Amino acid sequence: MFKENNKFTKEIKTESNKKQYEEKLLDLRRVTRVVAGGKRFSFRATLVVGDLAGQVGIGIAKGKDVSEAIAKAKRQAIKKMIRVPIVNDTIPHEVKAKYCAAEIVLKPARRGHGIVAGGAVRAVCALAGIKDLSSKILSRTPNKLSNAMATLEALKKIKPNILKKVLSQTERNEKKEKVSENNN
Repeated sequence: MFKENNKFTKEIKTESNKKQYEEKLLDLRRVTRVVAGGKRFSFRATLVVGDLAGQVGIGIAKGKDVSEAIAKAKRQAIKKMIRVPIVNDTIPHEVKAKYCAAEIVLKPARRGHGIVAGGAVRAVCALAGIKDLSSKILSRTPNKLSNAMATLEALKKIKPNILKKVLSQTERNEKKEKVSENNN
C-alpha cells in the first residue's frame, strides 16, 4: 500500500481529479516589442477550451516560445470558463452580441441541423457542446479573436428564465407525443 504523505501518490490523486478538456488553437501570432537594443519576439496564442457539456472558455497569453504561450493560454481559458445552458443540443433562444468590431447573431436550430457557423464561432460553440446552431457574423472583421469573444459574450447573454419556459414547452410536447402514441 502507498503512504498518504508520499509525493508520488499525491500527484496520482490530483491527476485523477482533474477534468479533461478539449482544446482548439484559434490563432498563433508572432508579436514584436521594440527595445533599445533592437526587437524582442514573443508569441501570442488564442485558445478555446471546453468540456463538450456546457462549459467553454477562451484564453489569450504570450510567451517566449510557442509551447509556453499555449500552456499559459490553456490555464487562463480554464480559469475563465462560463456555463452555457443547452436545450436539445441547441441554445434556448436567439442571441445577438457585440465585442469590439465583431458583431454576431446565434440562432437555435432543429435537431440534426448541425453547426452552421464560421471558423471561430464554430470552434467556440462546438467545444461548448452545442450540436445544432445557425449563426451569422454581421461585422466585416476577419479577426478570429474578436469573433470568438463576441460569441462568448452572446453565450453569456442567454437568459435562464427563458430556459425554464423552453424546458416546460419541450416537456409538454413530449407528453403530447406519448399520448398520441398510446392512442394509436
